Amino acid sequence: MVMVVRILMPTEKDILTLAQWFSPGFPVGAYAYSHGLEWAVEVGDVCDAVSAQQWISDVLQHGTGRNDCLLLAAAYRAKTADALAQVDATSRAFAPSRERLKEADLQGSAFCQAVAAIWEAELKALSYPVAVGRAARLQRLPLGLTTQMYLQSFVSNLAAAAMRLVPLGQTEGQRMIAALMPQVRDVATDTLSQGLDALGASSFLSDIASMKHETQYSRIFRT
Repeated sequence: MVMVVRILMPTEKDILTLAQWFSPGFPVGAYAYSHGLEWAVEVGDVCDAVSAQQWISDVLQHGTGRNDCLLLAAAYRAKTADALAQVDATSRAFAPSRERLKEADLQGSAFCQAVAAIWEAELKALSYPVAVGRAARLQRLPLGLTTQMYLQSFVSNLAAAAMRLVPLGQTEGQRMIAALMPQVRDVATDTLSQGLDALGASSFLSDIASMKHETQYSRIFRT
């Protein structure tokens, strides 16, 4: 189903608010999660900058990155509390493992608490992409820019995990992030006019890695 999208032009305040939400210092604990990447490094599926970039690219294009955009947009457009609850239930149902669900749940709860306290927004505990979509709607932030900056943060967090795990140098890691930005823009734009019927994923190795990580003997990340 194609959605009609109303474009809001971002103001300086909008941009600065989103930069704060998705900065490494915002208290959602994103640095603690590798999204299964730790297991991929452990077994050698990711071993250098090239394989790390390909892994993140696949998750972005064919996995959680794309689905999170769809869920964020659906939460942004939800007109009733029941509709929002349905989006959140869908978000949780699409988590492929216990750790992925924990990742979305704990980050979402932390995000809701911070935004509610600082911006006095009425936010209950929601999974992370749903929480961001709802908060952006309450603050009247542009959906397109919110989605792009959410994905940029998602990619940056995975790249930071790769820098620690592979390991990669800071320059290599930042070069990787820059190389993925056109894909971030494309995924955000392509999903903007789609609904939840477009949900789906085919990044199976990433999903399996998140399951394997649950029993990984030595680890530094929560997922």
